[in-house]
Amino acid sequence: MHQPTTDPRPSIYYSYKVFQPWLPSANPAQQKQPVVIAGSGPAGMVTALELARHGVASVVLTPELQFSQGSRAICFTRRSMEILQQVGVADRMTEGGLPWRFGNSFYRGQRVFRMEAPHDADDRFFPIINVQQQFMEEYLFDACAASPLIDFRWGNKVTQVTQKNGFAEVQVDTPEGEYTLQADWLVAADGGRSPIRTALDLKLEGASYEGFFVIADIKIDLPLPTERLAYFDPEWNPGNTILMHREPHGIWRVDYQLPEGETPEEALQPESMKTRINAQLKMIGHEGTPWQMDWSSVYSARTLTLPDYVHGNVIFTGDAAHLLPIFGVRGANTAFQDAQSLGWHLAFLLKGLAGPKLLANHSTERVGAAREIIDEAGKSTRFMAPPSRGFRLLRDAVLSLSLSQAFVRPLYHWRTSRPHEYAGSMLNSAGDDNALFRAGPAHGAPPQNIRLSADDFLLDHLGGAFDLLYFTEAAAIPEPLQAVVAATRQRGIPLRVVAVGAAHPVTGADLTLADADGHFRHRYGVQASGAGYLLRPDQHVCARWLTLDANRLQAALNTALPQ
Repeated sequence: MHQPTTDPRPSIYYSYKVFQPWLPSANPAQQKQPVVIAGSGPAGMVTALELARHGVASVVLTPELQFSQGSRAICFTRRSMEILQQVGVADRMTEGGLPWRFGNSFYRGQRVFRMEAPHDADDRFFPIINVQQQFMEEYLFDACAASPLIDFRWGNKVTQVTQKNGFAEVQVDTPEGEYTLQADWLVAADGGRSPIRTALDLKLEGASYEGFFVIADIKIDLPLPTERLAYFDPEWNPGNTILMHREPHGIWRVDYQLPEGETPEEALQPESMKTRINAQLKMIGHEGTPWQMDWSSVYSARTLTLPDYVHGNVIFTGDAAHLLPIFGVRGANTAFQDAQSLGWHLAFLLKGLAGPKLLANHSTERVGAAREIIDEAGKSTRFMAPPSRGFRLLRDAVLSLSLSQAFVRPLYHWRTSRPHEYAGSMLNSAGDDNALFRAGPAHGAPPQNIRLSADDFLLDHLGGAFDLLYFTEAAAIPEPLQAVVAATRQRGIPLRVVAVGAAHPVTGADLTLADADGHFRHRYGVQASGAGYLLRPDQHVCARWLTLDANRLQAALNTALPQ
């Protein structure tokens, strides 16, 4: 019988609430569900919220009775905020977070590289914002609890999964015993150790690195700006690397690499951690500043993924599908993109708006994203924690040269998480004008945000449906295009039309956005009226035309929804 802890987790700055378990005796007999989601981390909850946005009900199962402990994921990218905006929690993230856009790399006491993340007037969100994971989970849970389509069950642990003919059956253990739950689809969002992945005997592919890092969340008052700090080969930890991030509520996160041969158990001894954190504070000129330990853990870098995320009626997502290094803020940010993608692909399949090929496309696209991240993050990991003598020689040469040679300093800049562009997606239109554009988001890319007024941006109006951006100054959308839109909607496919350019409401458009100075057209590479962009429900571009007509729009929609 599953007995989750009922003691609130300790924390200096966060008051953990212990929720009541969902018990089968207090609820009606279980009906077959369209979707059951195992796991209540970022991937699980955002998947549930995305499904609800598309009108699909789900049950979320979590073995715990409270949110996760410690900072864990803290750095959330602009794209993640755009996704969280879609599910209604971006405002709370912004209110409680610390935005930043600069990073500093130090070697032998000298700053040798300063990273500046791009940010301009068209961006609603900063490149990165720091929020501890338990706050993010609280915001997501509140959004789930407010949705009548999400049945959230605390203290429910999946103990067995059986693939049936066309559905999945799970055994769920609770504090009063087990019950059986059937689902058309089981989403395994049960974390990096994924018991469901183990139960199905699935193997991750890729590499694991031997170097360990300690994470220490400490409460301390440091007069430093919110910027990423990286120290290579510091005097108190020779040959290794240290990262520091400011967190909300007076917390700083210190990540330091362990010397070769030291075990995690040895590293987490209080006296060991005290000695090292004091040494770090001394090195940065704040020796003797009082601090308190809040939480600590140990991690190692891994670059692993399943080769396919769909197995029978079980779909893997987030850390259950792949394990990525934290360098470059890859973990939760990738999980959000997984969940956004899975939400609309699975919802459209369940609603009969597309065939099984659509779900297969989700797997292909997200496995491709994971492999791209693994390629980039592998380079970062080899620089942060060289896995062999050869890599260490190369890294040390860069470090030494950087003291006097500016040309090598950009090598300190590892690629930060960014949205994968589905350039090769089968959903992209083959007969459009993508190759003829000289600017604007291309096939598979997310849209470029545009500031419309002081507190109004393009992405505030897009998402959750197919969006057609049609550039026109005419009084009405051409009738043949309106006919395709109407026929598409009659099939139950959500499609909105946004007219861009006219100073007056355009007949046939759901929304008209003026573009008096031509800035919108310039950013989208549009030279004349009659151009268009078609965005998928996850906002990624699947077609764009310099000249759009009804046949081309219908062809693009057919391609984007394979049967």
